[in-house]
Amino acid sequence: MATQQINNPLNTILHYTALIVLSLIVLAPIWIMVATGFKPDVVVQSREPIWFFFVPTLDNYEYIFTRGRFDTYLWNSIIIGVTATFLTLFFGGLCAYALARTEFKGRVLVANTTLLVRMVPPAVLAVPAFAMVIQFNLNNDLAVLIFFYTALNLPFAIWLLFGFYKQIPVELEEAAIVDGATPLQVFFKVLFPLMKSGYAVAGIFTFRIAWNEFILALLLTGRSTRTLPVGAAGFITDTGVEWGRIMAMGTLIVIPPLLFTFFAARQIIQGMTAGAVKG
Repeated sequence: MATQQINNPLNTILHYTALIVLSLIVLAPIWIMVATGFKPDVVVQSREPIWFFFVPTLDNYEYIFTRGRFDTYLWNSIIIGVTATFLTLFFGGLCAYALARTEFKGRVLVANTTLLVRMVPPAVLAVPAFAMVIQFNLNNDLAVLIFFYTALNLPFAIWLLFGFYKQIPVELEEAAIVDGATPLQVFFKVLFPLMKSGYAVAGIFTFRIAWNEFILALLLTGRSTRTLPVGAAGFITDTGVEWGRIMAMGTLIVIPPLLFTFFAARQIIQGMTAGAVKG
């Protein structure tokens, strides 16, 4: 009976129709962003929206690359994103391993409650963070954002990696030590190959947050240390909003995280299904 319902042509048509509609809803904002980046100012400012039929131009991208300081913002975002991701995975892996291998009551509760810290919105931390940075005159230092992004992402990394370490039998490490392996060899040759999915998921989420975060980057950076999202907001001027340049910058901003997610999709699926914390 269930098989007949699944093979019903009407159900199949409704199923694919729903998928197409949902896909259009998801892709429509992306298309609007990309298309607007190629529109001339006259078309962008038109009262009647033009979605498809217009003469594309590269003026917005030319302005961004020649006079928009895109290279500076890109370099800052890469340094902050890569460094914060590395530090988060390094310290988060150490904390998760210590929690997974240290026997004490409530360790699963501790691992789970660390995630509560990540639930604090960055906007709540903006004012005290800004006051602290101004007091120590660090508002033009990339290390400040690296520190805050590492601190914000550590709870998620610890929680996720703890679930992975718990699933690895400790007997594997003991057997490697008996065979004469050093602690570093145990980690890199035994643990790390089994933890690649977990580190990939934690790394992708950390990088995307550090790459896209706006509020802290707006408050804690100077003219020479701005990131790409803050640079895009610079096209909101007193004379109006330069939508074409903002959308062109937005298109460039989403490309690196999109590529990372696409190429690591298998790791993300494996990590989210295999890294669940169990009591």
